[in-house]
Amino acid sequence: MSRKPGEIAENICNIFGNKIKTPIGKVFLLAILAGAYIGFGGYLFVLVSSDAAAYVGRGLAAFIGGVVFSLGLILIVLGGGELFTGNGLLTVACLSGKARIAEILKNWVVVYLGNLIGSLVLVGFIYAGGSYLANDGAVAVRALQIASAKVNLSFMDALIRGILCNWLVCMAIWISNSSEDTTGKILAIIFPISAFVALSFEHSVANMFLIPLGIVVSGNASIVAKAGVNVSNLGLSGLVGNLIPVTIGNLIGGALFVATAYWYIYLSDSK
Repeated sequence: MSRKPGEIAENICNIFGNKIKTPIGKVFLLAILAGAYIGFGGYLFVLVSSDAAAYVGRGLAAFIGGVVFSLGLILIVLGGGELFTGNGLLTVACLSGKARIAEILKNWVVVYLGNLIGSLVLVGFIYAGGSYLANDGAVAVRALQIASAKVNLSFMDALIRGILCNWLVCMAIWISNSSEDTTGKILAIIFPISAFVALSFEHSVANMFLIPLGIVVSGNASIVAKAGVNVSNLGLSGLVGNLIPVTIGNLIGGALFVATAYWYIYLSDSK
């Protein structure tokens, strides 16, 4: 059974209107889990993209990498989690009078911090376990290349890529609510997420994992030599310099281009 667009809007409004009532301690824990889940998807993407292009070409390799990255949002939607980017859809509840601006801002701050902690915890586990050296070090090389590319983006490039990314992420969450069964939700998630990854858009929570992973890997001189990248920008300042414009862009993409647009189209007359 599937919902029509207007019914999806009503369902999203109810879901996010109830979400804001969740005790803040539970929200924080769910956010930590979500940060780790996005990291799992990101790590699988790094592994797959470390050598896929040699077999199927860059374009198809990018798409396959996006498919496996979808794991993160699938775990969150089906298992439960609080994702900062997805919570841009709280704007629907606010516009419909089911949540106050102060409540939404509090949620965004708590979830953002929780996502960051979850991402960093996963980086710590991966580094301690040494699995980043898999595939004869190709995984570490790829992780370093990805992180280096991200911290060297200009502010405007990162901002625009952040907008486009979360437009697709929030659409993935939006259309996953068109289905009431697990298979339908998974299929609804995979293609928008695959698109943003393949198109090199920027996701703040994914970058909370991918950039720190590159930072810890950059301490290995042999990996740096194989990667052939300049690691001078890989550090705390590089991470913050990426997250600021990407986060702003993610909020614009989710809160404006999805939440506000669909609220106006389907719900504004019923407020």
